Amino acid sequence: MFKYYGKYAPYLFLLPAFVLLVIFFFIPFFQTFALSFNDYSSSIYLPIFVGIENYIKLFKNPVFYKVLLNTFIYLIVAVPILAIFPLFLAVLINQKIRGVTIYKILIYLPVIVSIVVAAIAFKWLYAEQGILNYFVTMFELEPIGWLTDPNWAIYSVIIVTIWKGIGYYMIIYLAALMSVPNELYEACDIDGAGFFQKHLTVTIPHIMPTIALVTTISAISAMKVFAEIYVMTKGGPLNSSKTIVYYIYERAFENLDLGFASAMAVVLLVIVMAFSIINIFCFERNKYQI
Repeated sequence: MFKYYGKYAPYLFLLPAFVLLVIFFFIPFFQTFALSFNDYSSSIYLPIFVGIENYIKLFKNPVFYKVLLNTFIYLIVAVPILAIFPLFLAVLINQKIRGVTIYKILIYLPVIVSIVVAAIAFKWLYAEQGILNYFVTMFELEPIGWLTDPNWAIYSVIIVTIWKGIGYYMIIYLAALMSVPNELYEACDIDGAGFFQKHLTVTIPHIMPTIALVTTISAISAMKVFAEIYVMTKGGPLNSSKTIVYYIYERAFENLDLGFASAMAVVLLVIVMAFSIINIFCFERNKYQI
């Protein structure tokens, strides 16, 4: 009897994950997709079927292109830093240095801090009379509107995301570095390779799948950032820090335009999936060669 059920064992182990995926991904996705074809502007209880009109309105909306640009700015600025700098820290901390545990704790500490608490703390730092402007005025410069100037607002929020994520991605890299055989480093030492040459030729090629994972995760996180913007800027000033996820929230829960917001959510899902596929193939294209 057990031998008969043995061939189904892998599927039984996969069943709980499949059920969770259906409940928390596929069902909400198809519901959102269905909502995107309805108009809820007159009544959220009696929607009107409008077909692809929400998508047409979306691509004619100038604010959508503004928030899409802001999202890509977030992506372009945050992701390279979150993919490279934690790797640099992981390589340094992976060395035999005194007090390495303390360094790990200090760098990882921002990860366990609530994002709301972190955003409020940075909001105080960015205040007109905050500590950052205090140091700026020490150099006899004009105070900077970190969160009130359209040229600075989104970059000020990006700094919070980077500060919050560095420790998390560093731990992922540290786990990957433990899998690199020491014999390869010893061979590099025998050949006279320097510190940077050793890691360029051994470490990076060996942990390339982890770099792809970190890049993909950080990119998805950057495209769906919300809490920092909600707490610090509310998307302002003049939509300069508003990203597509915050715009979806604004249209869905403040304007109750569920159809338009659902259409945006579907477009965001397509963008995230396309970027993830491109990212994986760029880093791990050798795995998918036929």
